[in-house]
Amino acid sequence: MVFNRIIHVVALFWLALLTSALAAAVAAPKAKLWPRWETHATTRTITVDHDPWDAFLARYVVTRNNMNLVDYHAVDEADRAALDRYIASLEATPVDRLTREQQLAFWINLYNAATLRLVLEHYPVHSIRDIDISPGLFSDGPWGAKILTVAGEKLSLDDIEHRILRPIWRDPRIHYAVNCASVGCPDLARRAYQAETVDAMLDAAARAYVNHPRGIRIDNGRLIASKIYKWYAADFGGTEARVIAHARQYADVALAVRLTDMTRIHDYIYDWSLNDARP
Repeated sequence: MVFNRIIHVVALFWLALLTSALAAAVAAPKAKLWPRWETHATTRTITVDHDPWDAFLARYVVTRNNMNLVDYHAVDEADRAALDRYIASLEATPVDRLTREQQLAFWINLYNAATLRLVLEHYPVHSIRDIDISPGLFSDGPWGAKILTVAGEKLSLDDIEHRILRPIWRDPRIHYAVNCASVGCPDLARRAYQAETVDAMLDAAARAYVNHPRGIRIDNGRLIASKIYKWYAADFGGTEARVIAHARQYADVALAVRLTDMTRIHDYIYDWSLNDARP
């Protein structure tokens, strides 16, 4: 009897440990600054050529149902090689010699280009979460894998988003720019981010997502929002009321009026299906 009780307690302990580990694995990482990347130039002394990425996006990103999708199947070997060369050129860039605006465009473009290359390397896949290359027993997807080397430092996609972009810029619009290759994610822009246009492009990306049903929608008087606003609530103000206020800032007039009477978010949604232009 005592032995059975001990077995039961041990089983409950391991179940609780497993549940906790799984919860941690799917939780959104917190922003944690990597000081190595804070240094920046005050005046522009060098340039970064994002034209190859711009050309790639123009060729393979298509808009359907008011949403940008990628024609992964159509990417030929020449353009894959061009994508590799572009990423290699960014990896060799002395980032600390870039201005803040240059750095912001640099990191967004690098994140998106590296993500797209990862999908191409494993295509066809139903979801980016099927690319399980992150370290750790309960890790999901590719975000924790060190797949880049910038200025001699090995980096993962998580490093770029959660240790560089989020803590340095503290701008919730970053969530509309970095693309996780999923239908539920904000659009992959059809143009490369540039230092001169990055602020305007972030605003445009925010408006596009907030006004699309996968970002914010109201069904039968109930406010439905993307899980991005739940995972990263702290970046959007920390409360549902502040998330709603943020959404109103970028909402079209009709949606903004309807959001005026909203006080809570009733449900959160997200579609992890690959943002593939071909079914």
